[in-house]
Amino acid sequence: MYEEATKGGRRVAQRPPKRKNRVLRYIGRTLLALLGVAAVLLAGLCMIMDEVFNGPSETARNVLTMSLLEASATKWVPAVFVGEETVEQIRAKVAADLPDEQSDPSQVILRTEDALNSDEWADYPDGLRVEEVTGDTYNAYVMLIQDPSRVYLAPSSRNYSRSRPGVRINRQIETEGAAAAINGGAFFDNGTVSPEVGSVPCGLVVSHGEILWNDGSSYYGFAGFNEDNILVVSKTMSAAEAKEARIRDGCCYGPVLIMNGAVNEEAYNTNSGFNPRTVIGQRADGTVIFLCVDGRQAGSLGATYGDTIDIMVEYGAVNACNLDGGSSTVMLLRDENGQVQFVNNVSLLQEEPRRMPTAFMVRPLDGN
Repeated sequence: MYEEATKGGRRVAQRPPKRKNRVLRYIGRTLLALLGVAAVLLAGLCMIMDEVFNGPSETARNVLTMSLLEASATKWVPAVFVGEETVEQIRAKVAADLPDEQSDPSQVILRTEDALNSDEWADYPDGLRVEEVTGDTYNAYVMLIQDPSRVYLAPSSRNYSRSRPGVRINRQIETEGAAAAINGGAFFDNGTVSPEVGSVPCGLVVSHGEILWNDGSSYYGFAGFNEDNILVVSKTMSAAEAKEARIRDGCCYGPVLIMNGAVNEEAYNTNSGFNPRTVIGQRADGTVIFLCVDGRQAGSLGATYGDTIDIMVEYGAVNACNLDGGSSTVMLLRDENGQVQFVNNVSLLQEEPRRMPTAFMVRPLDGN
């Protein structure tokens, strides 16, 4: 169809512009095709996941459930396929296989002054030692802290509120002036990019002997140091129990991996999935063990609970507890020039660490 236009006093036929319409139609059809492909892929993925979640293999279901629960963006998925009650049963089963409710502090006998100056630490005058450990599916980093009195829980705020965002650990270590740090316990996370994510903890938080947070939520593990600088691990921990145990610094996550020298067999055999992980533990001589495992990246898929238990046993842990992992996993160390360095490799999808309400930190050797 042609439109009429006037040119030199004469009416002439003029073709309307069609190129723009053609381009828009092409873009629209391309987008529709891409959406169709995405819908088919999503439907296929849902069918596969439904087969795993509701298929004959309980092991496969549990592995997939635990793997998805440990990722911020996917922790809601298992409940869609198997229901919240089943998810909680799977999660709780991992924490159940321990003979005691709480570790016995007498399992740890702190070093004497002579032992502190033993040959083991002759090449580490700052009392910190970092070693790399590799497995079939992971790269991991172990930090040994000779003096447990240097380890404490650093809160992002002493007055937690969802209106007050958590702090990135690489900034908090500078504020604290600490020598080293790892991420801490559980926190509010609804899987969005809201500033409320990481603002407040979950469960119980104790800092310098003061209970900063106690929302009454049930978590499957607690790790904290008592006033004698002995790491106490427990299946659960109430405010009253924390006071009775004289906890000075601690937070909730889990499961407890080793208690009183006994391995959590259910956690060890649960095929928990391969993920980045953070663990805190203590040897019988008081040496504290920090463990961070790289995951979800080329060359390091991640570790299972069993892998982390093996590492902690190898380093002599008598008590150990799993902390928050996944994209929260991070280990920092201040070098001899006073610069803070990342020890582990954080997720490739992250430009910087997540905001978090708690972190375990190590005071400088001079204690300032």
